[in-house]
Amino acid sequence: MTRLFGMVLLACALGMVGAGPAVAADGRLYEMRVYYAAEGKLDALHARFRDHTVGLFAKHGMTNVGYFVPAGDNPERMLVYFLSFPDRAARDASFKAFVADPAWEAARSASEKDGKIVERIESKFLATTDYSPPLVVPEAQGPRVFELRTYRATPGNLPALNARFRDHTMKLFAKHGMTNLVYWNIAPGNPHADTFLIYLLAHQSTDAAKESFGAFRQDPDWIAARTASEEKAGGSLTQAKDGVVSQFLVPTDYSPLK
Repeated sequence: MTRLFGMVLLACALGMVGAGPAVAADGRLYEMRVYYAAEGKLDALHARFRDHTVGLFAKHGMTNVGYFVPAGDNPERMLVYFLSFPDRAARDASFKAFVADPAWEAARSASEKDGKIVERIESKFLATTDYSPPLVVPEAQGPRVFELRTYRATPGNLPALNARFRDHTMKLFAKHGMTNLVYWNIAPGNPHADTFLIYLLAHQSTDAAKESFGAFRQDPDWIAARTASEEKAGGSLTQAKDGVVSQFLVPTDYSPLK
């Protein structure tokens, strides 16, 4: 996941045809936050979120979207989560109130009585694309795995990449059994807003995901769409190095999105 999130942060310390990213369909600001727990402290970090942080976020006007850990091994002790806000001003006001809340200070102090439980935090602001499905947080739908995919467009080609997803890729994903959850670009005004496409899919399992992608890649409609888009662009729409990065995630027990 360091590779995944580091790619988003690359060079910035991390559509529609036009100069910028697609316009957000729902108008909300999303924030992707990645916490790296200190050695032996991941369970304590989960407990603090479960028992205190999630509720305090909601108290201060933040929408808890989903909380995840990598599927399988988690040697970096990562927690990946998503919040949403009406806009950046609301986000900043909510965090200011949260940090100043005595209940948060008490929870933080109690959890850190034996030392810090978080080594570092990474954050990126996201805006939904104009073709993203509305992100609805339903009740648990039974066991499933989520896939966080990050695409780094070649220079000037994010609009073409968005167009290919809008006109072809999403429909073909659904055809091959994948659930389209949400599609984001980096929020306007942030570094590299013209470069990244970040999205979430859901699958019944990692094996199901591999089977679905295998069928998708062999689909003549996909081959035709990819070929046409690359011929028009004069080459690949994604960077050769780390142009497409995938990370399978599973929800925590306290995640709204499951």
